[in-house]
Amino acid sequence: MKIHEYQAKEILKEYGVAVPDGVAADSVDDAVKAAKEMKEKGSSLFVVKAMIHAGGRGKGRTKESNAKGVILCKTIDEVKQAAEDLLGDTLVTIQTGDKGQKVNTIYVTDGVDIEEEYYLGILLDRGKSKNVIMVSTEGGVEIEQVAEETPEKIIKEWVEPGMDLQPNQARRLAFALGLEGDAFKKAVKFIMALYKCYEETDANLVEINPLVKTPGGDVMALDAKFTFDDNAMYRQKEYAELRDESEENPIELEASKYGLNYIKLDGNVGCMVNGAGLAMATMDIIKLSGGEPANFLDVGGGANVDTVKNGFRIILEDKNVEAILINIFGGIVRCDRVANGVIEAIKDPEIAKKVENVPIIVRLQGTNAVEAKEIIDNSDLNVISAVLLKEAAEAVSKVLAA
Repeated sequence: MKIHEYQAKEILKEYGVAVPDGVAADSVDDAVKAAKEMKEKGSSLFVVKAMIHAGGRGKGRTKESNAKGVILCKTIDEVKQAAEDLLGDTLVTIQTGDKGQKVNTIYVTDGVDIEEEYYLGILLDRGKSKNVIMVSTEGGVEIEQVAEETPEKIIKEWVEPGMDLQPNQARRLAFALGLEGDAFKKAVKFIMALYKCYEETDANLVEINPLVKTPGGDVMALDAKFTFDDNAMYRQKEYAELRDESEENPIELEASKYGLNYIKLDGNVGCMVNGAGLAMATMDIIKLSGGEPANFLDVGGGANVDTVKNGFRIILEDKNVEAILINIFGGIVRCDRVANGVIEAIKDPEIAKKVENVPIIVRLQGTNAVEAKEIIDNSDLNVISAVLLKEAAEAVSKVLAA
């Protein structure tokens, strides 16, 4: 689950992580009010940021006003103009694609004098099964670009499972950034506090880019990207309430309500699979057959009538779908039960109407696979059964060519 920068910074402040002052606003009047209050406290420079769940906001542009997603303002009037330009407009960045994302909220923050910019990120290294803290002197640059072009500039420290980040590890990271004196001490404190925040909030990514050093030697998070582990939200209810559903794909959001793992893609073949690994293999098969996967859809281990019905509903929301490939391995669930579930789902009036012109290929392997194929073949429905993955691929290719 993603949250906005202003929400992330509020959490960081609770853990003693230094961030600039800022106020979120969803109207021009609120933005002006926030800037005036900040000016009374001594602020002479402001930054107005569009709040969307996508990176590259500083380089992005809004469709109507052609404003940047991050605007530096020297006066209250400039803050007002920035708010008018951003709120309600659609911001297009490298991560949103041409469609862009509507700006419903902006963040008015205190302008900070910057002497140096750095990168700091924490996430799980799945290869080592350990949390890893990464720092780089290349602040403000996408970490993927740094990894590709200058990987030697990324310094990493791994934390042993069940242990806290050790002070000597934080010191090594701060030293790797070339920090000295008070800035070095503040960076060590910053890194220790950030890691504690990462652990206790069940985050799966905390990224500070840029982490900045001011001329006065302060170290603070100028930006903050924060995502939580969805599987831990039952024990992080306070943070679960921060979810902004308006920022999420409507179909993906609907799928999550049914307990389905769905990601929309740009292809023409919908796929319904149980298990993430099998789903990846199925998408590969679709591409090899000459099609393009329209989605990633994992219905989980217990594929039944309800999950299959909901899977069909979700897939068929995509108007680009020209065929559907169902690829289920019957380990936990018997294939014959899945076959009956597929037939019952297709006979549902709502589903039946939508799949009239959409061929369906069904491959069921595992427990009672033979019986399942007989059920599909004897159903008198417009469904093609397959035993081997190769057969399913060939069937996909044939229906797409028809």
